[in-house]
Amino acid sequence: MLSPGITRALSSTVYAILLNMPVYMGIDIGGTNMRAALYEGDDQSPNKYNKLPTHLDESTPFDQLVRLIESVWPVEGTLDAIGIASPGPLNPYTGVIYMAPNIHGWQDFPLVDLLTDKFNVPIFLDNDANLAGYAEWKFGAGRGHNHMIYMTISTGVGGGVIINGELLHGTVGIAAELGHVTVLPDGPMCGCGQKGHLEAVAAGPAIARYVRAEIARGESSILADLSEFTTKEIAEAARNGDKLAKKAFDRAGLFIGRKLADYLHIFNPSAVVIGGGVSNAGSLILDPIQSAIKQYAFSTHYYEDLVISAAQLGDEAGLLGAYALARERCG
Repeated sequence: MLSPGITRALSSTVYAILLNMPVYMGIDIGGTNMRAALYEGDDQSPNKYNKLPTHLDESTPFDQLVRLIESVWPVEGTLDAIGIASPGPLNPYTGVIYMAPNIHGWQDFPLVDLLTDKFNVPIFLDNDANLAGYAEWKFGAGRGHNHMIYMTISTGVGGGVIINGELLHGTVGIAAELGHVTVLPDGPMCGCGQKGHLEAVAAGPAIARYVRAEIARGESSILADLSEFTTKEIAEAARNGDKLAKKAFDRAGLFIGRKLADYLHIFNPSAVVIGGGVSNAGSLILDPIQSAIKQYAFSTHYYEDLVISAAQLGDEAGLLGAYALARERCG
């Protein structure tokens, strides 16, 4: 299956091989689907693409990944390297996934070794949020900033940090978990098992949970008539003047901005890029984030020239980050 709008003729890959142009594969693994794309040289537009469900009948996720790789393998010539964006935490140095939420059996899972044995090409692994941030730095909203913080706000809160033009990994590769910092010590339980993390109070489900709780307490909202809603509907309600919906984004933006002020103190970036589905709310979330940064940063020098923007690459960020990882590590 080819991706509409981004796919070109397969003959271009054969042509690239004839010219001895390097060919890379980028893979983005999710709990629901996994995607792979083939890139030639420095061209960011893939010429072959496929997507498969992560879990299917009796197949293991690893079996599905093998099928996916085989489905986009070059028809002729060789593949120079594979880059993989995966949920974590994981170790990019050893290629071991410590734990992949929503992927059955991937605990202390030696993904790179298993795939290397199968395909015998260089394979590089990194956290999906890291690589989305890496792609935004290389190709998107973070271009030109060698010190950058990327934060993705969707079903969870993750991030990546660029320092001196390099991704921050830490000793065993699990640095920059920007959503797993405590903002409310006695707050709601986070998916990781700790209370009051930023993810538990400001991710998309947390914003919706707050609105439902306030409605249950008697707050008026046009959302009260809906049996289910997400941040998309909450944003629409806020734009239509719903005070509770607006308050929900103000509250989340306050928590996010307060933590970003802490990160500015630690990393001193020139750009902050906000990705993930919640960023689609635009100024509803970005304005309170910026206000909180100005309120809680202890010096104007941290933010007076700081660029804060929404991510530009959307769903392609993971694939492009995986491609960039393969290209840079193998180049």
